[in-house]
Amino acid sequence: MTSRVAAVIDAARAQGRGAFVGYLPIGFPDLETSIEAAVTLAENGVDILELGPPYSDPVMDGTVIQEATQAALAGGFRLRDTFTAVREITRRVDVPVLVMTYWNPVVQYDVDRFADDLAAAGGAGLITPDITPEAAGEWIAASERTGLDRVFLAAPTSTDERLELIVRSTTGFVYTVSTMGITGERDQLDAAARTLVARLREHAGASPDGELRACVGIGISNAEQIAGVLDYADGAIVGTALVRALRDGGLEGLAETARALAAGAEPAA
Repeated sequence: MTSRVAAVIDAARAQGRGAFVGYLPIGFPDLETSIEAAVTLAENGVDILELGPPYSDPVMDGTVIQEATQAALAGGFRLRDTFTAVREITRRVDVPVLVMTYWNPVVQYDVDRFADDLAAAGGAGLITPDITPEAAGEWIAASERTGLDRVFLAAPTSTDERLELIVRSTTGFVYTVSTMGITGERDQLDAAARTLVARLREHAGASPDGELRACVGIGISNAEQIAGVLDYADGAIVGTALVRALRDGGLEGLAETARALAAGAEPAA
């Protein structure tokens, strides 16, 4: 099956630009508003939506996102709300929706059931930060059956052998970790990201369709950093800056921030 995520990245590339991937947690500040927030991103320049179901042990998330997900959990978020959100968002906007989730909730829900329900809701696939391809046989089989994308992470510390496995196992794009550590804004991105993307491109032939698509995330928070990443990668993933905009400025503030970043400008203070 054709990857909707890959198609969007390829379309952006054909336009001479990189893809803008925007992350928000589901259920923050409440489920209804989080749905509106995702739609707002899609309507203001975001090419691919990355939605995170809140999790009780978010080991990869920085402070801003942790606070938002904890608020969502305190507000009564349940994993099934993920499918409600994805269904409503994809009904309203034609933007691929990836769910970024820790693996334990998927296992608890049941891998095949999760895949079926996500596909039925119109989701495009999963980003799985804490499971490696060799441990993901059940998920790989479910994704192939349902046509969902499976996005694995590559880190600067990954060996060439591991990068080959990640590229071979991934569809949509490889989530390229910009720097070691948790999510959040950083003044300067680690130069290791550029080197990592170059190393990934050496393994492009291992990709299921022979094309390597790499989107860089973690620490990207402003227009300058996005432009720097898109100088060598296929997409830039922004999370903390968008969550903060929603928290501090509501939907209007989120829309302004997304529009500005999509246009290569800094949002108004």
